[in-house]
Amino acid sequence: MKLPRFWSRAALKRRTSHLAVIVLANEATAFQAYRLLHYHGISPENLAIVGKGYSSPERVGLLSPWQIAGYKAWSFAIAAATVGIVFSGLITWFLELGNAKLTFFIALTTILCGICGGLMGALFGFLGEGSTASIYRHHLNQGRYLLMIEGPEKLVRWGQEVLSHYSTPSAY
Repeated sequence: MKLPRFWSRAALKRRTSHLAVIVLANEATAFQAYRLLHYHGISPENLAIVGKGYSSPERVGLLSPWQIAGYKAWSFAIAAATVGIVFSGLITWFLELGNAKLTFFIALTTILCGICGGLMGALFGFLGEGSTASIYRHHLNQGRYLLMIEGPEKLVRWGQEVLSHYSTPSAY
């Protein structure tokens, strides 16, 4: 009997979902683009219209920049504090510090690493995913609509190609 290989190519292949977000000026345009994609074979389960009268940003998973920054800050702080504990433990082992010094050194290093990690996480959250979410929320606040296509890369590219054939170039 042959045992399964956990590190085989099939096991390492990730099933990723790709996302395209198209900003549209009004409800009629958004619905027309939705119908066009559906006509060209893209299932409604891969499409979402976000805006007034349709799905809310929270329902489709578009978090606020504050939520993204908070999540990133928390996860980076935990990771950095863990690294701080390991790093300070190794240093105290090599320097052979006493018991009182050891406790103080590990606690101080953990706290400082956690604070630095939290600040880095918040910064990465605001400047990374948070800025993108902020742009999309700005469009929604202006009364525009978002058409979201989610699925395998081939499906998302097909949807973008279909919409690009029917769009008119903007005036120069």
